[in-house]
Amino acid sequence: MEKLIDAIVKWMQDRVCEAKANGVVLGLSGGIDSAVVAALAKKAFPESSLGVIMPCHSNPIDEKHGLLVADTIGLKVEKVDLTSVYDVLLDSVPIKSKNKMALANIKPRLRMTTLYYFAQDMGYLVVGSSNKSELTVGYFTKHGDSGVDLLPIASFTKTQVRQLAEYLNIPRIIIEKPPTAGLWEDQTDEKEMGFSYEVLDKYIETKTGPERIIEKIEHMNRISEHKRSMPLIFKPM
Repeated sequence: MEKLIDAIVKWMQDRVCEAKANGVVLGLSGGIDSAVVAALAKKAFPESSLGVIMPCHSNPIDEKHGLLVADTIGLKVEKVDLTSVYDVLLDSVPIKSKNKMALANIKPRLRMTTLYYFAQDMGYLVVGSSNKSELTVGYFTKHGDSGVDLLPIASFTKTQVRQLAEYLNIPRIIIEKPPTAGLWEDQTDEKEMGFSYEVLDKYIETKTGPERIIEKIEHMNRISEHKRSMPLIFKPM
């Protein structure tokens, strides 16, 4: 595990050096994925890593947990409350949508914009916290939490991220917290996906599982392919 973490840290340092950047910035959501990425970022850039907490009609416990992570690893933190920005945007749109996801996905896109504000101002790269499990089924917001420069844990399933968290001494309350994207009240990843990360990770590793769940996972993978690809480009004959 120590060799793996050293390799991730070196990879981050090399990518930042290649980009002639000064460090990294990341969103601190209060969840396990961002906690692990924050710990890796702090190891890679002890003096030039920044965590940004961005509440937006969020559960106050998420900010509390984000600050707990930052305090545990000694990470510098800024807070940008996006609640009023979100409200003003919706008030400015002439058509009031009743589509729950259309409304919810504004939040990660506002966070992406905020992170790139800090990144450009400080000469940093934006580090994302998506893992392999989320990427496989498209459980992320296009041009939101996927709008980053580096994805250091995207080769690891949620199960493996928990193992990284244990080794990195992430607070137990964060490790045991039900994963959530914080899109709306009482929302959790597993409730929204319709299956557990344990089942998803087993499928990713072994291609086995309940037939109904396998069909759902493979369907989610197919319909989310556009999220993992560059925009389609017209090519003249």
